Amino acid sequence: MGIFSFFSKEKKQDLDKGLEKTRQSVFSRLSKAIIGKSKVDDEVLDQLEEILVTSDVGVETTLKIIDRIEKRVSRDKFLGTNELNQILKEEVVALLQENNSVDGDDFDLSVDIKPYVIMVVGVNGVGKTTTIGKLAYNFKKAGKKVVLGASDTFRAAAVDQLKIWAQRVDVPIVSQGMGSDPASVAFDTVKSAVSQNADVVIIDTAGRLHNKINLMKELTKIKTVMQKVVPGAPHEILLVLDASTGQNAIEQARQFIDATEVNALALTKLDGTAKGGVVIGISDQFKVPVKYIGLGEKMEDLQVFNRVRFVDSLFE
Repeated sequence: MGIFSFFSKEKKQDLDKGLEKTRQSVFSRLSKAIIGKSKVDDEVLDQLEEILVTSDVGVETTLKIIDRIEKRVSRDKFLGTNELNQILKEEVVALLQENNSVDGDDFDLSVDIKPYVIMVVGVNGVGKTTTIGKLAYNFKKAGKKVVLGASDTFRAAAVDQLKIWAQRVDVPIVSQGMGSDPASVAFDTVKSAVSQNADVVIIDTAGRLHNKINLMKELTKIKTVMQKVVPGAPHEILLVLDASTGQNAIEQARQFIDATEVNALALTKLDGTAKGGVVIGISDQFKVPVKYIGLGEKMEDLQVFNRVRFVDSLFE
């Protein structure tokens, strides 16, 4: 059974297209590095290290990958360069597995919690609200009843944008307008979702990091009031990051993970960057699973992350 036997051909094509810039950057440089070489030697590994670092995999994660390959070379005594790509894929997949990567296939929630509450965090401009809209679309398509909450009351544009997405996807939204208490909006949203027997609640939050202490207090307050209605909420704190920002995305991840209990990641805008390696680096550094990847502008262009599919497409 091939690794894509359970994955539609259309989705595979979307994934391949979305990762095209990164794949071309990595694969073309890797091909040049091994021209004229018959085996994986120190020179090849040095060039591979440079390729991975400059693809925003990150120095620490790159060194782990190189170390794994060196051990394979040492154990197997002789490895031809034609085997390098397959070895690279295998070691990156293994690394993602160790780093709590969760392999998903679709948006059909495999949890018994109802409503399942997702609180979405991230700085402005990373595609946070768009990701919420795409999540709502895909959950609804999977037969789930979804309610949105506009708790990013710091910017009027954020509330308006989420309302547009709610209309587009045709799901209910709870909002109180700019300047209202974010926790109050979250409370009303969860309460409304319970009364409507909804399956999924997605709460937008303010996208600012200039004062981490205030952000932490605000998010803690939102969590506290939601738990009065649904014990254990939020069940998922999803951090949205813009993959095209490379190492800056890693720094944002560090700050948000320090500020709140992030337990899932969404990487957006992978189709517009050659820095797709940042997905591997972020997963490795923070041990927080990448759950969703954004590959374009359309509502269908958000995919549930699957490490084997991702790595196979990245290094194909």
